Amino acid sequence: MFYSNIYRETYADFLKIDFPRVPFTANYELFKGIAELGKQLADLHLLKSPALDLPVAKYQGSGTNDMIDKIVYKEEEQRIYINKEKYFEGVAPEVWNYHIGGYQVLHKYLKDRKNRTMDDAPRYCRIITALTKTIELQQQIDEIYPEVEKELVQI
Repeated sequence: MFYSNIYRETYADFLKIDFPRVPFTANYELFKGIAELGKQLADLHLLKSPALDLPVAKYQGSGTNDMIDKIVYKEEEQRIYINKEKYFEGVAPEVWNYHIGGYQVLHKYLKDRKNRTMDDAPRYCRIITALTKTIELQQQIDEIYPEVEKELVQI
């Protein structure tokens, strides 16, 4: 439920001052559906989902320079450059701009590895794919979320 944008917007002020409250639906089938989406999110975030086997991004470029030097995202090309020669291709703007816990995920990953060699490009491509799939799942959760609010269990 915490990945529902509707939930986050509805309870934004409350979430700033207290722990999130979990809205439990009384509808068992709806609960199972939400639980399955949650499992898919967990598998994506642990990089264990089979959905990551076909990455949406590719590591491209020429030469042997794999140093993470200057991180630049070019929206019109949908590329993240790590230096003048190497880049990741196929990164949608909403994926590049995706934040978790106040951090822009893809930028932070590279920034934390600046001045080092990009020795885990396949893993980074999996992370890009995980974020892409997360956004897709969030849309599915948002479609279902209003139904959750209709039949809440009183705890």
